[in-house]
Amino acid sequence: MISHVSGTVSSAGPTWVVLDNHGVGIKVLCPPATAASARIDQDMSLQTSLVVREDSLTLYGFVEADDRDAFELVQTASGVGPKLAAAIMSVLDSAQLATAIADEDDATLCRVPGIGRKGAAKMILELKDKMAAFASRGPSSGSAVQVTAPWRQQVTEGLIGLGWSAKDAERAVDEVAVLKEADPAMTIGNLMRAALRSLAP
Repeated sequence: MISHVSGTVSSAGPTWVVLDNHGVGIKVLCPPATAASARIDQDMSLQTSLVVREDSLTLYGFVEADDRDAFELVQTASGVGPKLAAAIMSVLDSAQLATAIADEDDATLCRVPGIGRKGAAKMILELKDKMAAFASRGPSSGSAVQVTAPWRQQVTEGLIGLGWSAKDAERAVDEVAVLKEADPAMTIGNLMRAALRSLAP
């Protein structure tokens, strides 16, 4: 198992980065906020989970080990595969996910694209005991990288990468702009989560 990867960012997309490690380019799928924080030719380190399938090897990466561990744990719930688990961790960090499950807050879980009421109820039932430890750890102070680059484009690209239209993404960015104005130091990760919440039905 590959538990972490470090290297120089050689390229990045809405939901992935390629890290150059001693001449080997390693593609890592990651939450949009993490991909948005990547800077070409700068070093980056990710906590990773390797998903092995008959026809593929896919590496998922996270800034925090807790988020990586939650990504792996949530897949033990029936009907939750790597893609849905990645979507969950793009909307919620490990502590937020654990709190939602502990509080049986299906509305929060339903903010994740692909999770409905029945799916949320099943996750709560199957993961409530397993996720308890994450809730006690509290939110991760380093779960997102603070950036000063144009945040609107980064959040918009992240939302489009998750499947929303450009129009919806721009509307969500407009709605969270007030948060950025109130707190200029707010991270891309928090802005992304706020934007996703605004898009929830």
